[in-house]
Amino acid sequence: MDFEAVAKYSALHLKPAGLSLQYGTAGFRTKAGHLDHIMYRMGLLAVLRSRQTKSTIGVMVTASHNPEEDNGVKLVDPLGEMLTSAWEEYATRLANAEEQEIQSILTEICQKEAVKLHQYASVFIGRDTRPSSEKLSQSVIDGVSALGGQYHDYGLVTTPQLHYMVCCQNTQEHYGKATVEGYYQKLSKAFGELTKQTSSSGDDQMCLKIDCANGIGALKLKEMERYLPKKLLIHLYNDGTKEKLNHLCGADFVKVHQKPPLGLEIKPNERCCSFDGDADRIVYYYNDTAGHFHLVDGDKIATLISTFIKELLIKIGQTLKMAVVQTAYANGSSTRYLEETMKVPVHCTKTGVKHLHHKAQEFDIGVYFEANGHGTVLFSKAAEEKIRHMAKEGKENQKREAAKMLENTIDLINQTVGDAISDMLVIEAILALKGLTVQQWDAIYTDLPNRQLKVKVADRRVIDTTDAERRAVTPPGLQEKIDELVKKYRVSRAFVRPSGTEDVVRVYSEADTQENADSLAHEVSLAVYHLAGGIGEPPQPVC
Repeated sequence: MDFEAVAKYSALHLKPAGLSLQYGTAGFRTKAGHLDHIMYRMGLLAVLRSRQTKSTIGVMVTASHNPEEDNGVKLVDPLGEMLTSAWEEYATRLANAEEQEIQSILTEICQKEAVKLHQYASVFIGRDTRPSSEKLSQSVIDGVSALGGQYHDYGLVTTPQLHYMVCCQNTQEHYGKATVEGYYQKLSKAFGELTKQTSSSGDDQMCLKIDCANGIGALKLKEMERYLPKKLLIHLYNDGTKEKLNHLCGADFVKVHQKPPLGLEIKPNERCCSFDGDADRIVYYYNDTAGHFHLVDGDKIATLISTFIKELLIKIGQTLKMAVVQTAYANGSSTRYLEETMKVPVHCTKTGVKHLHHKAQEFDIGVYFEANGHGTVLFSKAAEEKIRHMAKEGKENQKREAAKMLENTIDLINQTVGDAISDMLVIEAILALKGLTVQQWDAIYTDLPNRQLKVKVADRRVIDTTDAERRAVTPPGLQEKIDELVKKYRVSRAFVRPSGTEDVVRVYSEADTQENADSLAHEVSLAVYHLAGGIGEPPQPVC
């Protein structure tokens, strides 16, 4: 290892004194000015990971739905998935190391992971539209170069596009061409094939307003428009030409505030959606004729997609094992509808995309979405082969046609990670094929009223949970108190979980009315405050 080059470059990317960050589900995220050394060191780590896996590794410079002045970085593993846990720990250690410790940590990683130092290393780099992203991605390039790795800088791309291209590269392009054009062509072709049976007179049904969060999604949709069939009419808002990234707009803003983004006028019953800053989340919404806002979130997206797939599986007569994977935050009504009406098994995991993705891999077809609109569908290799074989060789016309629709659905979905562009095209295709308006989709089931609150505590680690975070194990007496409070309300549930990033405990409640959901959340918050070391003023009732 050329430690001289590592040290020489490292001197140009010095770590600020006293700064300590942790690599989490979203990688590293903080104020852009604190990230230069981390970007350089993630370039170093990506080279080692590439040599260890003998594969191309991705490095994405983005802070997703965070404010414009923040930035972040995450590494992408060979099949487009998130970085494995053991290497997350290496990332944290390397990021927080003092200058003189870098050499010994790199050596230790190489020894532990049997990294061959002369192995060819390849890194794909992408970035979002933040003002700080270009300079920070140059720091990544310095890290890759210092250890003699090769890199391909894709420049401005959505996070899911980088995941997709890493997967394409490492499957010898079996998954698709490792270019942005290849991505556009694959998705557009699948969308065109899937929707060709919809009536061409239904133009009004394929009309969509998109809030792009003043982020990368706008640039990429503009590039992609010429590949898409003319029957899909998309109108882009918050395209980054005037306002700041994620400011009063984007999927996270709409979900949290339950209202439309700034800069998008909604006429009654118009179908609208919002991407987040790096285009890996999507939520839909509309205003009814009375002017009331309706959010159609990740739970309803999962329900729409899984219902569509299940209907096609019945048509082709396949007994493939399908399941929907949710977290404890999924609305109880969605779980009941899937299990009781659609007879689709539902599994619950801990919060975090990594847990959902991992669980979804256990099934022939695994559908997962978080309520915030991040999600995708995974098809096992065996399921994909069966479907493609039936689409080609199926004897009965009806079964073959249904198999072809499933095949096009597979090609339209970005299986590596949640992808707002891909998910939008899947949703638009399903709505058109089923002749559903956004209101009819929303009316599949009615969400139970719910409330989310947070309680400041001295140390969030005093709360430990089990059963996919739905029950508290510690502190003693807390779960018993929650059970007692839940019994006071109809169709109710509540759970608490420690935040992954700050000393707060998150409280979630559901009940038959909004008033009862609010009361239950407040009472559970008080229980947390008194039993788990709350600090500051006791929680106040929800106004």
